[in-house]
Amino acid sequence: MKSTNKVMLENACRVAKSARAKAVFVLVDALDHIVLDVEAPKGCPFIPVTRRGPDEIRESFPEELRGMLDRTIHIPKIDMTRMGTIKIGVMLALSKRLIKLGDKIVFLTGSTEMATLDSILIIDTARETEILTTQAIGGIADNVKSEVFQEALNLSIELASRGREGKPIGTIFVLGDEDKVMQLSKQMIINPFKGYTEEERNILNPTLKETLREFSAIDGAFVISGDGLVLTAGRYLSTAGDNESLPQGLGARHIAAAGITALTRAITIAISESTGDVRIFKDGKILMEIEKPVRV
Repeated sequence: MKSTNKVMLENACRVAKSARAKAVFVLVDALDHIVLDVEAPKGCPFIPVTRRGPDEIRESFPEELRGMLDRTIHIPKIDMTRMGTIKIGVMLALSKRLIKLGDKIVFLTGSTEMATLDSILIIDTARETEILTTQAIGGIADNVKSEVFQEALNLSIELASRGREGKPIGTIFVLGDEDKVMQLSKQMIINPFKGYTEEERNILNPTLKETLREFSAIDGAFVISGDGLVLTAGRYLSTAGDNESLPQGLGARHIAAAGITALTRAITIAISESTGDVRIFKDGKILMEIEKPVRV
């Protein structure tokens, strides 16, 4: 008798083939053992999604699946809603250019506690406004390295969920087009990152995470280069832009996050201190909204 997970994998592949999807996303944390013993449709690869880190997941992957490691999506190690998991998975896949805007995908998710896949969703990235709130954009973070965007997004989700010392945090990460961003902003405090080596202030350096967490309590924004160098914190951003395209009720932080992307090629990630929601902005518009993750 086939296992439930194998039946779900087979059905997901049938749906993907019928819908002419470009990829099948699988939350592999909902599998007892990472076994994808089903052939994916031609031109529609499996994309594993996991909360486990690269080293941990490498040990879990059987030899025959090691080729999938490069296209594995790593999401934050925190509990979140299923829709939150899907949104982050899709956004990171877009940033890594595993899929592109306009692609249809199939997302297979389930219960990690029960180790059971139980839901199949078809997502049209050109029309699904619950995932991507606007299509008036070019590529996702096209002047920012995908690993830099991933680290900034995952850190933002963690900060939104856990805050700092149990207190809510509201801040902005500005990624890419750093020269123009610096021209259109001004320092509110002495730059706490000045004088440190590039290695010490690279967002991909794991030892920097706690420092970023501490400085996230400062008013203003972090400015980060497309290569991941943290140039400064506590930066006041220009708010010029078409605020009429933004939903009513957003505060100064979100207006600033949108405004700087209207004037530059940067992408911003803003954390709401009041709600814990995370919003991604590009071209002066909200690209994606991620509700505050469920904290364990």
